[in-house]
Amino acid sequence: MSEPQLDFEALLREHQSMVFSIALRVTGDWAAAEEVAQDVFVELHRRLDGIESREHARAWLRKVATHRAIDAARRSARLPKTDVEAIDLPGKARDGDALLARHLERLVAQLPEAMRAAIVLRYQEDLTPAEIAEALEMPVATVKSNLQRGLQLLRRETERTLGPQHGRT
Repeated sequence: MSEPQLDFEALLREHQSMVFSIALRVTGDWAAAEEVAQDVFVELHRRLDGIESREHARAWLRKVATHRAIDAARRSARLPKTDVEAIDLPGKARDGDALLARHLERLVAQLPEAMRAAIVLRYQEDLTPAEIAEALEMPVATVKSNLQRGLQLLRRETERTLGPQHGRT
């Protein structure tokens, strides 16, 4: 038995922060993230009849937002214009070293798109490598490689700029 027709406005309210946050972290550009989020929800509205459940909607939104954000970042082919660390995104409280957190956000924004998307989905959205692979439509081994290489780059650059005590966790 399938669920009754899902309410678009409820899905929009429930997931708009997640979709915008993924788009912003991947594109690094506030305006591009707004456009991506709008496009994602327009597409959801068109395809709502094919969405089977709230869980399916969440997974679908995460996947489409990530792909659209990667496409937008590739189209822009420039470094982020928005000072990402200055943005207080709901649902993700910062703890620990604020200097390190801001520095890492700047570094993540400079990673290649696929690597950045994997890092954002793993450490912001708390997805497993298998869930990331499904969202990005790539092999789990590729996701793991992107995560490993991305973390190595982040550690190396953090050690270089902030000292060895910050590059190791």
